[in-house]
Amino acid sequence: MTLPKTPSFRLDGKHALVAGASSGIGLGCAVALAEAGAVVKMAARNQDRLGAVVSEMNAAGLQARAIAMDVANIAETETVVSAEGPFDVLVNSAGLAIHSPATETTEADFDAVADLNIKGAYFLTRAVAKGLIAANKPGSLINISSQMAHVGGIDRAVYCATKHAVEGFTKSMAIEWGPKGIRVNTLCPTFIRTPLTEQTFSNPERVKWLMEKIKLGRVGEVTDLMGPVVYLASDASAMMTGTNLLIDGGWTAD
Repeated sequence: MTLPKTPSFRLDGKHALVAGASSGIGLGCAVALAEAGAVVKMAARNQDRLGAVVSEMNAAGLQARAIAMDVANIAETETVVSAEGPFDVLVNSAGLAIHSPATETTEADFDAVADLNIKGAYFLTRAVAKGLIAANKPGSLINISSQMAHVGGIDRAVYCATKHAVEGFTKSMAIEWGPKGIRVNTLCPTFIRTPLTEQTFSNPERVKWLMEKIKLGRVGEVTDLMGPVVYLASDASAMMTGTNLLIDGGWTAD
């Protein structure tokens, strides 16, 4: 009898692109991929902070390099991805949230969130896929979505709309590129403690709402996403495409 062998979680020899990598979830994902053996190119608008992060990673023995790219700039994104790729793994953590009651949403706020969360994510994913197709290579493309792509939320109509859209184009891209060995999935975290979520966590009413929803009784930490992103990037998830991995502490269980 021959025993089955667990597929590898390692990413040795893989080239990864992480957008929105200078802090928070993006930084955690970049570190996780590098720890698993990937060569990680990290993109963010804040080049000073990104450079400091990359230097720290290199000092820790991780293979990382900073590149300049604004996901909201479609032409720039396509040029950079074409020049730097092809990438075996994409993690798109670039995103924006502007919260307000739906009756108070401004057109400018709607456009700003949608341009990055939907349009930017769509064309970044497409650009990486085009590079893989041209090189006749498989790959794993991961968009950081949200539990709010599966539920509604107070003052979050625009944000929820954009993340629901990400889930939609993920499924369609997965169907289209599956025969080419390109997998497309989303990672959907609950509220994660990062500098960008400080405003939410400083509001006692919002914290009470969160604690009522998260069945594990705590908010998420960046480290809660590091294992799951390696899973989606690696051969361990080779049969997963067109779907989502919820890291929500049980929020969507009821």
